[in-house]
Amino acid sequence: MEPILPGAPWLIAHRSMLGINKPYKVTLNEHDYVLWQNQQGEVFALDNICPHMQAPLSDGWICQDTNTITCPFHALKFDREGKLHNSEKVSSQPLLTPLDIIIKDDCIWTYGGHTPKIPIPVLIANVSAGMSFLGVAGEKSMRGTFLDSISINYDYNHQSGTHRDLFGIKANRIPVFEHDGYWAKVVQELDREDTTWNDILRNPLTLTAPKTYTGTLEYAFPALTTFRATFPFGEVLQVHVLYPETPTQTKTFVLVYSKPKHPILKPLLGQFVLSAVTTVVEQDTRAIEASYSRQPAKIRLPNEEIMFHAQKLYREW
Repeated sequence: MEPILPGAPWLIAHRSMLGINKPYKVTLNEHDYVLWQNQQGEVFALDNICPHMQAPLSDGWICQDTNTITCPFHALKFDREGKLHNSEKVSSQPLLTPLDIIIKDDCIWTYGGHTPKIPIPVLIANVSAGMSFLGVAGEKSMRGTFLDSISINYDYNHQSGTHRDLFGIKANRIPVFEHDGYWAKVVQELDREDTTWNDILRNPLTLTAPKTYTGTLEYAFPALTTFRATFPFGEVLQVHVLYPETPTQTKTFVLVYSKPKHPILKPLLGQFVLSAVTTVVEQDTRAIEASYSRQPAKIRLPNEEIMFHAQKLYREW
C-alpha cells in the first residue's frame, strides 16, 4: 500500500501498554512490528516476522538473560539489533530490521521508517503539566479508514447522536476555533439534559456532572486530539491517539490524566473516567464501522468547518 501520511510522527504505544518483558504487536501502514520493554525500562522494536519460517515474534517470549525475543516456532532468539543468538553464537549481521522509535514522556513515537516531515508534537507535555497519569483506555482496532476515523474527532455534532445515552447533550456551542499549521484549538460548551433516576442508578457519579460544562480541545494533526475539562471532583485530560494500521483499519487508544481536588478522590475519579472513555471509544467505533461508503454530503451542519480543516490537511499532506 501507499503509506498514509508518510513522514508523520505516530504515537504507537505508551510504556504502560507494554508491561515488562512482554511482546507487544504494532501494525503501522500494513507493516507488523514487535515491541518489548525490559526491567530497566529500555524499549526495543523489530520487524515482527521471524526470518526462518515467518512466525510472528509477538507470539513468542522474552529471554531476560540475553534481552532477546524468542520465536514461538523454533525458539530462535533475536536481540535489539535483529541479530540471531543461537548456540551461544551471535550472527555478524542483523537478520531483522529494527524500527526507529523515540520516547518522550513515556510515549513511544515512530516515523515508520520514513523521513520526518513534521516534528514530534509537544502537545501532551504542555496540556498534562501538573496532572497525574491514570492509565490507558479504549485500546481498539477499528474497521475504518484513517480519514474517516480522524474526522469523527473533529466532528462537533456527533455527541448529540453517537453519545446521546452517555452524555445527554441538548445544546452545543463552539465559541473558539483557532488553528495554525497542524495545531488547532477548540473551546466547546455543552448543556446536558436533566439527570434521570435511571441515569443515577446506572452511574451515581452523574450527580456530580454540571448542567453546563466547558471543554478545551487541542489537536496535533494527525495523531492527537486532547480534551480537557473541569468537573466538581477535579480536572480531567483525555489524549485520543490514532494511527493507520492498514488502508481500512485504524488503531486508537486514549491516555487519561487527572488532577483531583483531593487525593482521596483519585481512585474514584480514575475508575469513572477510564470507564467513560472506554464507552466513548466503543460508541465512536460503532458509528464508524456501521457507516456506508462515503458519498457527497447533501446536508450541512454548524461548525463543520473544523472537520473540513482536518480533511484539508489530510488531502494536502
